[in-house]
Amino acid sequence: MKLANNIKVSVFVKPEDDEDKMKKKFISLFPFDLEKEKIVLQQSKATGFNQRKVIILEVDLEKERHTRSFLESFVSKLNDQQKTMLVSQDNRIDDECNFFLRLDKQKLLDDEFWITDSGECFHVKINIAAFPKKKEKAKDVVKEIFS
Repeated sequence: MKLANNIKVSVFVKPEDDEDKMKKKFISLFPFDLEKEKIVLQQSKATGFNQRKVIILEVDLEKERHTRSFLESFVSKLNDQQKTMLVSQDNRIDDECNFFLRLDKQKLLDDEFWITDSGECFHVKINIAAFPKKKEKAKDVVKEIFS
């Protein structure tokens, strides 16, 4: 059964961040070689608060084998408490069946997967494959992903 239509992963690299370290950690989130799989690592620049230059790293996963592989790897790195919390929080799913979560940037740089609500994070947006496309159906799929 298809779990996700697509997954978007992104992170903002601020001037004080080590850009190479952030890029390596970002790429390490994917359990496959992005280049070999012909998945583009998009890199764009933006201007943040106080005219600070920010680099945005972003990957869009469209193919089912990529989304499934990413989800399996991702879920395996979370502890049971975090999985339970994700399933129980209804506000993580919007009306378009998008499921949002954030990984703590500093903890991830220290090789610890930790869900956060803070802004210093890696963003993950999962468009849940729910049929019919209803929030209630999406919640059932989220339970399946994280159980």
